[in-house]
Amino acid sequence: MNFDRNSILINPKEEVDKIVEAIKYSVHNIFKKKGAVIGVSGGVDSSVVLALTARALGNDRILAVMLPEKESTIDNITFVEKLLKKINVECITEVITDALNGFGCYKRRDMAVKEIFPEYDMTYKMKIILPNDLLDSHNLNLFYLEIISPDGGIKKKRLPLKQYLQIVAASNFKQRTRMSMLYYLAEVRNYAVIGTPNKNEHEQGFFVKYGDSGSDIRPIKHLFKTQIYQLAEYLEIPDIIIKRVPTSDTYSADQSQEEFFFRLPFDILDRIWFGWENGVSSENIADILELSVKQVENVITDIKRKISTTEYLRREPLDIKSIESELQKQRSGF
Repeated sequence: MNFDRNSILINPKEEVDKIVEAIKYSVHNIFKKKGAVIGVSGGVDSSVVLALTARALGNDRILAVMLPEKESTIDNITFVEKLLKKINVECITEVITDALNGFGCYKRRDMAVKEIFPEYDMTYKMKIILPNDLLDSHNLNLFYLEIISPDGGIKKKRLPLKQYLQIVAASNFKQRTRMSMLYYLAEVRNYAVIGTPNKNEHEQGFFVKYGDSGSDIRPIKHLFKTQIYQLAEYLEIPDIIIKRVPTSDTYSADQSQEEFFFRLPFDILDRIWFGWENGVSSENIADILELSVKQVENVITDIKRKISTTEYLRREPLDIKSIESELQKQRSGF
């Protein structure tokens, strides 16, 4: 292909028309539902999905749901309010803090944090981060734990595997609780649940299995974040949402998706990924994006690694027949 910086761009009108038709057909003809429930955070992905679903089903057949907990940023409310002025749908708030306390989400997580930083308590904030040196490093993703004291002091340490696994497992209660609430609200209305993960999140494994991956329809799963921003402009999503830094809304300290997982701005990451996926050479990608070949290859290596190591997240539950099939392939040398 003739690769340049604009190769990744799509025709927003054609894409919107295609997705709207698919949502409408799927909700009514496949799932046999009356409408749709969508979890909204004030981010660009859920805003775009809400706008697309409103076009597909009509505003009166949609329920938007905010699902905050005690560590959610209050800015989310402001962003959602801006969105609702543009897209007039019913919106309710379900606070999930009590459910998370019941699961021991915060307690189990904080036990692991205190093993790294004994002084940590409820007055601190915390987050897990990755180094932002992806262009110049092909190292494995080595996670760090960062805590912020009440006076703003920051401490950071490499996160051992044991504590990392416990913090992530406990934090995943948040996404799984949100999914459970969305399905409750959908089932009492005979609605479908519309998911909001994009291609970056789904293929690189930036989601919680049976958490934010849980939905009936995933209308933007095939689109890069860069393409989501195109749709947001076309759908006239409020500018304040489009310009908002994408966040994870998982840990108590403010955190961008780039800082937590992707390690690189989407306008660079997506173009490298798109080029590699379409058979463009690293040399050609590097020349167009004004990077070194080594930098491009570092990013491609990281993408491949994340896709490979998170394959289990995308697997459907196995039954005996499918396992036997895999065993037969192994025995046959395939």
